[in-house]
Amino acid sequence: MARRRVTARLVGTVTAVLVGSGIGAFALTPASAAPVTAAVTTTVVTKAAAASCATGKYQKQVEGYLKKLGGFGAVTVDGKQSAADCAAIVKFQKRYGIQPAKGLAGPTTVDVAKRLASTKTAACKAKKSGTTFCVNLTQQTSWVMKNGKVLYKPTIVRTGYEGYRTPAGTYKINKRTKKEWSDPYEVWLPYWQRFIGGIGFHQTTTYIHDKWRGSHGCVNLLQADAKAYYSVGKIGMTVKTFGRRPGT
Repeated sequence: MARRRVTARLVGTVTAVLVGSGIGAFALTPASAAPVTAAVTTTVVTKAAAASCATGKYQKQVEGYLKKLGGFGAVTVDGKQSAADCAAIVKFQKRYGIQPAKGLAGPTTVDVAKRLASTKTAACKAKKSGTTFCVNLTQQTSWVMKNGKVLYKPTIVRTGYEGYRTPAGTYKINKRTKKEWSDPYEVWLPYWQRFIGGIGFHQTTTYIHDKWRGSHGCVNLLQADAKAYYSVGKIGMTVKTFGRRPGT
């Protein structure tokens, strides 16, 4: 019995030393010490994550916007990159199709975060009944209201650029197809929902954050958003576009 007690103390000592040095000695950790192993794993992964994330030029601004938006994880608004900050930024970048999604708070990330954080859903002035698809042309954001409440939170869009400005107004969805062929531009438009002329919602066919290209008047959406909008949309539903895209 004495020998067993000494062995247990020895294993515990070795584990403690290795943990302190930052090395996970998982093979030497007894089954009863599983929580210690989990803690070691978390510590090692956290340190590795922090080391892989650089601090971007707009770190503090992005932290502030993400904290305001919520839903991307805990962030500390101090302008210093941490593992938690990095994880939140990466999650945000992946959600909004920002490439590369490596946690760097660069110009595209801060631009998207700022647009979303500054979007006021009440500005759509949607009716208290029915469903309204809202598009803020100035902020380049969009959301869906139902019976006066937000059904689908603001997301980013890309509308018509110079010479192809998306018009402001109130319209109705008048055609819907899961994949529409565009004769003028010879490209398929996934999750197509037309609301005026040849203009409608659809999944973007190019990198949505390439502002210089823009659209030819349509409201470009990321795949997940285009799919969600299509699942909600019906012929006759209201679409409100307001404001004006900068540069148009």
